[in-house]
Amino acid sequence: MSHKKILMITGDFTEDYETMVPFQALISVGHTVHAVCPDKKAGESIATAIHDFEGDQTYTEKVGHRFALNASFNDINVEDYDALVIPGGRAPEYLRLNTDVLAMVKYFFTTNKPVAAICHGAQLLAAAQVLENRICSAYPACQPEVELAKATFAAIAVDEAVTDGNLVTAPAWPAHPAWLAQFYLLLDN
Repeated sequence: MSHKKILMITGDFTEDYETMVPFQALISVGHTVHAVCPDKKAGESIATAIHDFEGDQTYTEKVGHRFALNASFNDINVEDYDALVIPGGRAPEYLRLNTDVLAMVKYFFTTNKPVAAICHGAQLLAAAQVLENRICSAYPACQPEVELAKATFAAIAVDEAVTDGNLVTAPAWPAHPAWLAQFYLLLDN
């Protein structure tokens, strides 16, 4: 596996596992991952939330960990990166209002570089208008946004992932093994 430089765009109340697990997993196999958040600098942290599936009609939410950012958003040049990771949680809900974030997301699609988005990360993809004619999975509550973005929603099991071109998506953190395995394949091409 060749080592890549990966950008992770995240923010306060990102889903804990969907941020920490891919960050650590990608680093553990030799990739460089820069985690950034608008209006924050390297060394600052974001709050995370733990979303759990406990038999209710939707996930439950608990306070997660503090996640330390290792790069400054304002210093990022997307052309320096080989791939993009978009964790889920509540962060994509407000990150999609940031025009700089949307421009960064669009860059990875116009250059056909690998993108991995999970759970509510599809909200950011829909807002960036990069889903048209694609297949995209997400947390089921995001299905209307995926379809309004003119994509086909992949209604797959919570532990599955789907790849469409340069994009790998999954419903939630139980899909990490499948989601990361498919992303590793994109990174190797």
